Amino acid sequence: MLIPSIDLQGGRIVQLVQGETLAVEATDPEPWIAKFSRFPRVQLIDLDAAKGHGDNRPMVTSICARLPCRVGGGIRSIERAEAMLASGAHAVIVSSALFRAGLVDLDFAQALAEAVGLERVIAAVDSRGGHVVIHGWRTPLPMTAVDAVRALNPYCGEFLYTHVDTEGLMRGTNMDAILAVRRATDRRVTAAGGITTREEIESLHAEGIDAVVGMAIYTGQLALDDLKS
Repeated sequence: MLIPSIDLQGGRIVQLVQGETLAVEATDPEPWIAKFSRFPRVQLIDLDAAKGHGDNRPMVTSICARLPCRVGGGIRSIERAEAMLASGAHAVIVSSALFRAGLVDLDFAQALAEAVGLERVIAAVDSRGGHVVIHGWRTPLPMTAVDAVRALNPYCGEFLYTHVDTEGLMRGTNMDAILAVRRATDRRVTAAGGITTREEIESLHAEGIDAVVGMAIYTGQLALDDLKS
C-alpha cells in the first residue's frame, strides 16, 4: 500500500532533503488534501513539534477531520498522544520518547500502549549509518533498528522504519535494511526513506510492507494516478 505523506512546517506543507534542506513547499494544502482523499491511510508529521519549535496543531486537526491520518511529531508523552487521537488521528507515531539513556524505554512504551491501545501506537525506528537516530535524526544510539524493533515489538501495532541515509534523495531506498526490519517483527511494517518508483512500492507490497512516499509525489516523479490506493 502507498501511504502519502504530509509534512508541516510553519503552516505550510514541505518536503526536506535529509530532514534539513527545504526542497518543496506549498502554502495551500487544499490541492494535496484532494489528491490524497482516495487513500485509506495518510501520514501527517508536524515537523515544528518534532523539533520543539512550536507546532501546527490547528492545521493537524483540520487535516485529520478530512483525511484518515496517522500523526507524528513531538509526541513525547501519553497526554500528547491522547490529545492527538482526540483531535482525529487514527494512530500516533512515536519516536524519540521510546528511547532513554541510549536504550529502549520499555516502561514508557508499555504505559503508552496500555493508555491508548497498542493497535493505535506506531513505533518509529529511524536508522542512519546503521544506528537508530532520534531527536530529529541528530542523536545516534548504540543500537541497530533490528535491536530496537525486537525490544518494542510487544508494545505497538505497527513499525515505521525510515532509512534516513536515503531520505529525500529520490535515488531509491535500501531494501535489505527494510527486509531485516520486516523479519524482526510480526507487526505491520511501513517503510520510508527514498522510495521513488512504482517498482519499489510493488516490491515492498510483495513482502507485506507499506510504503510512505513524499518527495517523489510532490515533485511529480511518481504519478499518483498510476498507483493503487
